[in-house]
Amino acid sequence: MTALKETAFQFPQQTQFYKGKVRDVYTINDDLLVMVASDRISAFDVVLPSAIPYKGQVLNQIAAKFLAATQDIVPNWVVSVPDATVTIGKKCETFPVEMVIRGYLAGHAWREYAAGRRVVCGVALPEGLKENDLLPEPIITPTTKAHEGHDEDISREAIIATGLVSEADYIQLENYTRKLFARGTEMALAKGLLLVDTKYEFGKIAHQIYLIDEIHTPDSSRYFYAEGYQERQIAGTEQKQLSKEFVRKWLIENGFQGKEGQAVPEMTPAKVKEISDRYIELYEKIIAEKFIPVDNSNIAQRIETNVLAALKKLS
Repeated sequence: MTALKETAFQFPQQTQFYKGKVRDVYTINDDLLVMVASDRISAFDVVLPSAIPYKGQVLNQIAAKFLAATQDIVPNWVVSVPDATVTIGKKCETFPVEMVIRGYLAGHAWREYAAGRRVVCGVALPEGLKENDLLPEPIITPTTKAHEGHDEDISREAIIATGLVSEADYIQLENYTRKLFARGTEMALAKGLLLVDTKYEFGKIAHQIYLIDEIHTPDSSRYFYAEGYQERQIAGTEQKQLSKEFVRKWLIENGFQGKEGQAVPEMTPAKVKEISDRYIELYEKIIAEKFIPVDNSNIAQRIETNVLAALKKLS
């Protein structure tokens, strides 16, 4: 299986290139972004050595469907999706925070809680909760948006006090975040899933706020299977989930959490295929459609051809 690990395009009117952890972003004419979802995979803010076939397609196509399904709530950055792994959209001034919202006590929030902390990002949590419990109401636990290294937890009060985001804009971001999470929760439930937690990123052009990047994908979200959730909680057994958490757990079990001196465990061809298969399973469950893999025999040429055709239409 072929995977897309790196890109090095030179598009007409290209003014900038940015390589993120998993996406390659090309700025066109300073007003459009061509975002290529590579098959790179990251965990604990570290890009793992092996790329995962079809991962970029899975994420890009899930995001495209959810962005289209939520544009009545907030305008989004998408202009076109010319390739299975590419989205072209408006270039926005990005807000330097990620809006993380949690309906259940899982992942990072649970690790904080289990360590004895009862306030996460300025939000107080009640005593007596267990891992994966439904929270009394969804909580917003923002993080700073780091280009390098780790994103850091931050409170609403600190965001406003330090001027990272104006109070008026932040109130609007919270409003959009809650509405998007409610829609995502509703859509997930229709597929037999519980949307556990997720994150949203926003940007601005002039006075208009836009939803940007990807939403409700397994890289940005965690899902539980609804069937049997209560029974598993009562029994204290592990929840059946759909997310990238299975990759994190494999790394933790093999002594890697992104800390200095730790080595990424060997990613054998069998492990790479297993992760690829899991991403495809995630797609089919979240979207409730059969995954149709694109022809990856010459990925770079296919992407370049499709993007050039789309940019020509937009020029």
